[in-house]
Amino acid sequence: MLTGYLLGFASVIPVTGWAGERFGAKRVWIGALLIFLAGSVLSAAAWSVPALIAFRVLQGVGGGLILPVGQAILATAAGPQRMGRVMGFVGLPMLLGSVAGPVIGGLIVSTVSWRWIFLINLPIGAVAVVLAIRLLPQTPPRAGARLDVRGLALLCGGVALFVYGMSLAGTHGFGAAGTLAFLGVGAALVGGYGVHARTRGAAALIDLALFRNRGFAAAAATNFVVAIALFGVLVLLPLYWQVVRGHGPLATGLLLVPQALGAAAAMPLAGRVTDRAGAGVVVPVGIVLALLGTAGYTQVGADSPYAVLAAALFVIGLGLGATIMPSMAAAYRTLPREAIAKATSALNTVQRLGASIGTAMLAVVLQHGITVDVPQLAGAPLGPLPAGARVQLAPALAHAFGSSFWLAFVLTALAMVPAVLLPRTSRRDRKTVT
Repeated sequence: MLTGYLLGFASVIPVTGWAGERFGAKRVWIGALLIFLAGSVLSAAAWSVPALIAFRVLQGVGGGLILPVGQAILATAAGPQRMGRVMGFVGLPMLLGSVAGPVIGGLIVSTVSWRWIFLINLPIGAVAVVLAIRLLPQTPPRAGARLDVRGLALLCGGVALFVYGMSLAGTHGFGAAGTLAFLGVGAALVGGYGVHARTRGAAALIDLALFRNRGFAAAAATNFVVAIALFGVLVLLPLYWQVVRGHGPLATGLLLVPQALGAAAAMPLAGRVTDRAGAGVVVPVGIVLALLGTAGYTQVGADSPYAVLAAALFVIGLGLGATIMPSMAAAYRTLPREAIAKATSALNTVQRLGASIGTAMLAVVLQHGITVDVPQLAGAPLGPLPAGARVQLAPALAHAFGSSFWLAFVLTALAMVPAVLLPRTSRRDRKTVT
């Protein structure tokens, strides 16, 4: 069911730039929100698992449009001098939602029907629609914006198949025939889009000429590598609390709160410093913070003190708050206003691919570690264990998690390579920032 949502989410991202230009960003954002709400209602009313999966795909399509189009609207309104602050405030709800979601979901599942996980979206979405109609700036459509149909088929199809292949890798490994088939076809379609886009130029679904801009290319590379590392970590963390420590969904969600607090503390400050000094100053510091926090989890054990792990998670949150959105702000600052829509599609596509790669890589490494350290669980679905078995196996399981966090540490360190290439603001330019 989650895979269906992610497929709908990932496959529609590349088309957001064209849709915003062709129909107007405000209309597309409101339409995307309505699609998301319709998918929520239908998911709540689902009568079977196949129906629920189908409706989750619809919900994912709406969700995949909401974030990129909203980012493009705000980036266009902000202008280059305030881009860091605006991106910081945009990213804050996203990171807070990643923590609030498990808490609220766990509370709902433990008290009322699972269908309320979807129905709770309705009042929030209704308020958002009303506010969007009243407050979002009008963005006139550009009637001449033609859809690159071949590029749509190649890129959206390739991204969807690649993301699905990565989800298979997380459960069956990279060597499975199905995994290799989906990854191979997906990569081939994305590569075919690259050839196609070079001939179409600016008329392509995503203009590859954007990546000739050094600032944009460095920002995209930073987002890609950071997504591989940190989104993978976000998968490991709840599994550790549930499998090794035996906590339920609600308690796990509460234990992840320090990450949101760290991000909330870092993002506003990181945005302001990005506007004044440039992402090339802020993002490397954020990566160092993420490394420090992740290093704490490489030493994780079956009875590691809660305070130590909470502190490490808070530092990881600081790193998240000072990396992803500041690097996105750097990408926007170097581009003309008319390129923002397609740039947003490109950045979010790159980020989604990175997140799927990181999630699959760390899941495979974790499964391998469990096979080596806890052979009696080899091939078994990873989930909560009976209390007696968990107490006996927890030290070995914790060692497998620690090894997986070491890979996350290395991947995070690799993000420093593109991060040092991000632009910095000269002293003369700083005087113009208010």
